[in-house]
Amino acid sequence: MTTSVPLSILDLAYINAGETAADSFRASVDLAQHAETWGFRRIWYAEHHNMSIVGSAAPAVLIAHIAAQTRTIRLGAGGVMLPNHAPLSVAEQFGTLETLHPGRIDLGLGRAPGGDMQTMRALRRDPRSGDTFPDDVVELRGFLSGETLVPGVEATPGKGSGVPLYILGSSLFGAGLAAALGLPFAFASHFAPGALLDAADLYRREFRPSAQLDEPYLMAGVNVVAADTGREAQDHFLAAKRRRVIQLLGRAGVDVPAHAAATVLETPVGKQVLGQVEQELNYSAVGTPAEVRDYLDRFTAAIQADELITTSLPVDRRAWLRSAELLADASGLRDA
Repeated sequence: MTTSVPLSILDLAYINAGETAADSFRASVDLAQHAETWGFRRIWYAEHHNMSIVGSAAPAVLIAHIAAQTRTIRLGAGGVMLPNHAPLSVAEQFGTLETLHPGRIDLGLGRAPGGDMQTMRALRRDPRSGDTFPDDVVELRGFLSGETLVPGVEATPGKGSGVPLYILGSSLFGAGLAAALGLPFAFASHFAPGALLDAADLYRREFRPSAQLDEPYLMAGVNVVAADTGREAQDHFLAAKRRRVIQLLGRAGVDVPAHAAATVLETPVGKQVLGQVEQELNYSAVGTPAEVRDYLDRFTAAIQADELITTSLPVDRRAWLRSAELLADASGLRDA
C-alpha cells in the first residue's frame, strides 16, 4: 500500500544535548542522502534565530552545503522569513542556488520574524516590516521571473531562473495571499494546527491561476514518530515533547539543569507548558509504520492535501533517521 500524495521532509536541524551545530549539519546531510534514496520528494529548512537547539538560521547556506552532497532530491527553504531580508538579496541567493543546482531549488516564504522581539531588533527589523510582505513577495517574483518591478534593477543571478515560490503560513492571511497570487500554500500544522481546516478551505475556494500554477496546491505539515513497536514510538514522542518543553522554558528565562531534564514534565511549570506543547503537536502520527501510514492517509483525506511535509520528531539520532526510513517503507516511496 502506498500513500496517496507525495511525502517530503522539514528538517529543523536540531542541535541535541551534547551536540554542536556541526553535528547537526552532518546529521542533516546524512538524512538528505538517505531521503534521496528512500523516495522523498523534497527537504526544506526553516529560518530560525536565537534558538540554541535549532541550527537553520541561514537556510540558503545550509541548502548549498547539502545540495553539493546530494544529486536529485529537491531542497529549499521552508522558509525564508522575507521581512528579515531585501527581496533582491533573496532573489540573488536563490538564483545562485538554482544556477549551481538547476531544477532542485524551492523557495518558501513566511512573514514571521523567526524569533522573539529582542531577536527582531538584533536583525535590524522594523516591527512593521511584515505589513509589506505581499508587496515584497510580488517584487521577489518579478526578480526571479525576469520581469522586474524595480526599474533598472535585476537579480544576477536570479533573473529568469524560475525558482518556484511557496507561501508558508499558519493563518487565513497566508492562505488568502497564496490564493490571490496563484502560489502553492504550505500550512504549518506541525506546530500551529488551529486554523488548518479553515485555511485549507479558503485557499482552495479563492485560488486564482498564475503563470506558476494552474490549480491550488496545498501542503500541510505533520509530525511523525515511526518505530518498530508502538511503545518505542510513544517513548520517543515523550522525549520530543520534553525537549520542546525545555526549549520553551529556556526562552521564558527558566533554566532546566541537565540533571533535572528527565523529570521536568513532573514539575508544576513543566506540566503547564506540556499542555501548550501537546496542543502544538496535535497533528502527529505516532506508532508502528502501519499506524503512521493510516494516520497520514486520514489526515490527507480530511484536508485534501496535495503533499505532506513531515517532521521526524525523535531526539535520538538513530531513531530520528529510522523514523523517516520506516515512513518511506510503509508509504511505498521506494517503489513509486
